[in-house]
Amino acid sequence: MALTLPVAYRATLNPETTEQAIKMLKDTFQRRLAQELHLRRVTAPLFVLSGTGINDDLNGTERAVTFPIKDMGEARAEVVHSLAKWKRLKLAEYRIAPGYGLYTDMNAIRADEELDNLHSLYVDQWDWERTMRPEERNLAFLQQIVRTIYGVLREVEADTYERYPHITPILPEEITFLHAEELARKYPTLTPKERENRVAKEYGAVFIIGIGGELSDGKPHDGRAPDYDDWTTPNDAGFKGLNGDIILWNPVLESAYEISSMGIRVDRTALTRQLELAGCPERVSLAFHRALLDGELPLSIGGGIGQSRLCMFFLRCAHIGEVQASIWPEEMIEACRAAGIFLK
Repeated sequence: MALTLPVAYRATLNPETTEQAIKMLKDTFQRRLAQELHLRRVTAPLFVLSGTGINDDLNGTERAVTFPIKDMGEARAEVVHSLAKWKRLKLAEYRIAPGYGLYTDMNAIRADEELDNLHSLYVDQWDWERTMRPEERNLAFLQQIVRTIYGVLREVEADTYERYPHITPILPEEITFLHAEELARKYPTLTPKERENRVAKEYGAVFIIGIGGELSDGKPHDGRAPDYDDWTTPNDAGFKGLNGDIILWNPVLESAYEISSMGIRVDRTALTRQLELAGCPERVSLAFHRALLDGELPLSIGGGIGQSRLCMFFLRCAHIGEVQASIWPEEMIEACRAAGIFLK
């Protein structure tokens, strides 16, 4: 069981006030994100049909929760892992113009998750997607969108401080951009997680570019499915990749803290290349992939932002179970209780 128990931990708010704060944080963040990125809210599915290629494959090893549908000849459905590809289909269906997009509340079940302070069987995030122009498929545009999202994070942090003055702001004024290859070269003896810890502690907030592609040490910084984020296209910094993760320094857990995974999505060229690299070229026959290769889907940028993770960070919680209801191993519940961490 992977679990971090901060010394002398004490929750910043009592349970009733925590519930009020969660609502305030979620309402404020999604409203400001929609305003800044020109997004409109849409309703999302909890499950999709198996075999369509719509579900997110994450690292390619996680099993989706599935069930048969009695009224559809026992066809199988699977609970979504995320809505990375579904959102792009909706951009096309709703004919959303470049510069505008959509967001939704995404709820998922990830049965293979390794449970710890940050990972739960239950996943809740804001999934967003925005139509873009061909000339915007570059690193500068990606960084512009990241800075906009980071600005919203800082606004929410300021609102939290105004309402709860004992929770003081810690985010730096600017977010620092680093490529995963830069980190691999600078810290060749460290693991990717150790590299993240090093730079997150140094800068406070970083965006690590190029998640998913093989680095000079022969390994990717982290896994990423081949059919949504573009992690192979050369960028203006001399590296590869038009995607990345927003990572903050968490002073409670004293570790790097991923708050968002996002990026410019694959076009036809990048999709074909990445399917080959990932060893799954047969996916071109799936409905989503055919639509993309046939030019039926718009170019887009998008990502996911953890709702419980956002609340956990701004309320300085030690465990995600303090801000969401899920199922935890009994030994984890007891260990947390002994350390003053009470899980829902």
